[in-house]
Amino acid sequence: MPVRNSIAERQPEIAAWRQDFHAHPELRNEEHRTAGIVAGKLRAFGCDEVTEGIGGTGVVGIIRGRESGSGKVLGFRADMDALPITEQTGVDYASENEGVMHACGHDGHTAMLLGAAEYLAGTRNFDGTVVLIFQPAEEGGGGAKAMLRDGLMDRWGIQEVYGMHNWPGLDAGQFAVRPGPVLAAGDGFRIVVRGRGGHAAKPHMAVDTTLAACQVVVALQSIASRNVDPLKTVVLSVCSMQTESEAFNVISDTVTLGGTVRYFDPEVQTLVIDRIRSVASSTAAAYGATAELSYFQGVRPTINAATQADIAAQAAEAVAGTVLKEFDPSMGGEDFSLMLEARPGAFALIGNGDSADLHNPNYNFNDDALPAGASWFAELAEQRMPVA
Repeated sequence: MPVRNSIAERQPEIAAWRQDFHAHPELRNEEHRTAGIVAGKLRAFGCDEVTEGIGGTGVVGIIRGRESGSGKVLGFRADMDALPITEQTGVDYASENEGVMHACGHDGHTAMLLGAAEYLAGTRNFDGTVVLIFQPAEEGGGGAKAMLRDGLMDRWGIQEVYGMHNWPGLDAGQFAVRPGPVLAAGDGFRIVVRGRGGHAAKPHMAVDTTLAACQVVVALQSIASRNVDPLKTVVLSVCSMQTESEAFNVISDTVTLGGTVRYFDPEVQTLVIDRIRSVASSTAAAYGATAELSYFQGVRPTINAATQADIAAQAAEAVAGTVLKEFDPSMGGEDFSLMLEARPGAFALIGNGDSADLHNPNYNFNDDALPAGASWFAELAEQRMPVA
């Protein structure tokens, strides 16, 4: 079945919801306005239950089908938080919150799931239960973990869980779904290089931490090229370097490096941590300095279960006519990965057309994709839990 006519007809209203969220973005764990609007709409749609405050500012809605003999319970998830980025799109509904914008399309994800909720609550043409999950704090705030800690899966008996993310470069409203890895783990690290500060005119009387830190940055690149199996993907990027002073003639006591590690195989993480510590320490020592590593585990790899990926692909094909099933996974990360570790499920990509990339100040969600995204959730419910 293609895009639902009733959903397509309500596209302007769903777009208005999305644009309102866009104009009033909220950072992780601060999604009070967004969550309040979501909860209000779910109640207005006639959802059987609406619970607020799950995982902080998360909202859970329950819709029971016209039959319940199957006993199936599907979870559908959308994220709600924005990013600390100053918007440059110039659209009429641009962010009214200085320095905060929906640069990742969570406004669109929330609107699509609301559109599906309105349809499903009105038709209930499925045998089972749909759990609507509106998650806070996806952008590095541990929102999925917080909702799971509050009993998301067990409290509502979720058996399978599905989510989606918009994807610039893929035609608007088209889908991409594959089994196995879709997105990578995203860890962070900090290395503090310590030496002995001094006057730049007398480097022989100091231990130059900037020189040592620069050599550490170069040496760390050997980990991916020379320590990790070439058949296993890993990205190690040093993204920041900070000294104690901005003066042009001061050698600082310390330099702090910050970066990220991306991978799919958990065994790679263990190897990389050991090698970062060893390479940084040894390299710094060669210049008379020391290096101390702090490593932070971030999101886990987003891995689709084979059966649920096939289910998600069938729903996508029913909505869009075609679905991309073979594509390279991305080294970006998603905390939906934790929900996929808790229950079998799948994470789909929906095209955003020829837009600016995610996390870019010129990015904007493509409202043309709204009917397809909402219909995908609806199709999942009706296809996975058909009425006899």
